[in-house]
Order: sequence, then C-alpha cells, then structure tokens
Amino acid sequence: MIGLPALDLDCLRAFVLAADTKSFTAAGNALGATQSTVSVRIRKLEERLGRRLMERTPRSVALTQAGAEFLEDARRILVLNDEAVLRMRGGAPRSFDLGVSDHAAGALLPQLLAGMRQRLPEIAPSVTVGRSAGLFRDFAAGRFEAVIGRPDAEEESDVFLLADRLVWTSSAGLVPARGESLPLVALSAPCDIREIAIGALSATGIAWRTAFVGTGVAAVQAAVSAGLGVACLEARNVPQGCEILGPEVGLPALPATRVVLRMRDGRMLDGPPESGALREALLEAFGQMCPAARPSR
Repeated sequence: MIGLPALDLDCLRAFVLAADTKSFTAAGNALGATQSTVSVRIRKLEERLGRRLMERTPRSVALTQAGAEFLEDARRILVLNDEAVLRMRGGAPRSFDLGVSDHAAGALLPQLLAGMRQRLPEIAPSVTVGRSAGLFRDFAAGRFEAVIGRPDAEEESDVFLLADRLVWTSSAGLVPARGESLPLVALSAPCDIREIAIGALSATGIAWRTAFVGTGVAAVQAAVSAGLGVACLEARNVPQGCEILGPEVGLPALPATRVVLRMRDGRMLDGPPESGALREALLEAFGQMCPAARPSR
C-alpha cells in the first residue's frame, strides 16, 4: 500500500533478539552492537509502527501486547529476507544437529539460539536438549554434529566454554535442620549431578529424602523457588531470590564443573567458515551470560 513506512531489517533483528533474550545487552552482543544501538533501533521501529513494542526498566525488558502480536510478523519478515538472499546466492540453509545439556545451558539457551540464528542465517539448527552423558554417547554414535555439555573425560579437540562450581541452593530462609533428613530436589536418574549430590551427602553421613524429582533444570529451579527443598545446581543456574548454602549449615563441599563444545571431525577449528562463526557465537553467548566464567579464547 502506497504511503506506508518501510520497516528496517536491522531494527527488526534488534527487536526479535531483544524479545528472545529479554536483554538489550544480550541482543547487542549477538548483533555486534552496543546496548544503546539496540535501544535506538527498537525505538525507531516503534516510531515506524506507531506502537510501543517493549517496556523497559533498568533490570528487565518485556513485550507489550502490541509487541507480542508483532513478534511473529517480525520473525516471518526476517526468515523471508534470509531465504531470498540465500536463494539469490545459490544456496539453501544447511541443517545442523546440535545437542545441548540441560544443566550446561540453563538460562543460556535462549541467548545461545538467538546468537546462532543471527550470526548464521545460512544454518538451520535442529537442537536437542538432554543429559550430558546421553548426548555425548549419541554424538559418538553419529547422531549430532556438535554437543555442548559436561563430559566425563575431555578430548583434545574439545573447545572449552566455561568453568563453574556446583552449589547447594534453597529458597530464602529455608535452612535444613541438622540431624533431619535433607529434602533433596533433583533431576530424575540417570543424572551425573544428582549422583554427585547423593554421593557427597552419603560420604558425610547426611541423611536425605526425595522432595521433588524433575525432568529438567527449569522444573528443579521452580521447586527450589517454591521452598520444596535443597538442590545441587551450577552457580549460574541458582534461581533468582534463592540462597547458596554451604558448610555453615553442615552441607559438604561440591566439585567444580566444566562445559565444553565438541564438534565432529575437528571442523570447529579447521572446517568451513560457518564453523568458526558458530564457535564465536557460542563463546560470546556463554561469556556474556557468565562473565565470572568467561571462556578463554
């Protein structure tokens, strides 16, 4: 229709990434731009549409009703643009099978996927979230092209992503009474972190009981936040408003953890250009979300 304003693709990308990551800073990192640039682009888009798309506070970004209604339209426009460019360049999106550990990703997953989509529009990822041990077994069997997780034994070709520590966590004010069975919140077996937690408790003679069994980290986080018990999680996955517990309440020390990226046939370092770009996107996502455990390059 004549007279309607044209939408800027850079503004649309900034809006979609900010919606996916719920952060102007994270969106800027995925775009290779500053937080203020993302804010300007979204404001420009809002002016073009004549509607406010996002509510901003110093600590959060949330979609307005108009923003939520527009989000899928924005996605379709970007997909059509990327597909058209690829067709004109004589290519088609290449599939990429990626396995991601639920514990390893946690809250990083939206930013990780948004960063991949932004940096690598020529790749159509198929992402499976699961347990590290099973994912690495499937990788060895040829199912995945790459896996992100906590390996039992690292290989020379693994790309280090981050180091973290396991901690005991509970809702604020919930302190397990000494001498009583610890109400344990954990993932269902088999789970390496569940086994680490139970082993540490047993080794120090602390009795425990099952308070909640979840199928994913988000479920464990919800149970902890609701005050159902104590969980063993990586420090980066401690729910907001919950506390880290330790020796002061009689709980045993827990080991550190490492997350790596393992890619088939060593292509992460020596393969086609998208391999290097994928490596950079993943490193940036993990480093931004975990600045205290920023990966070394």
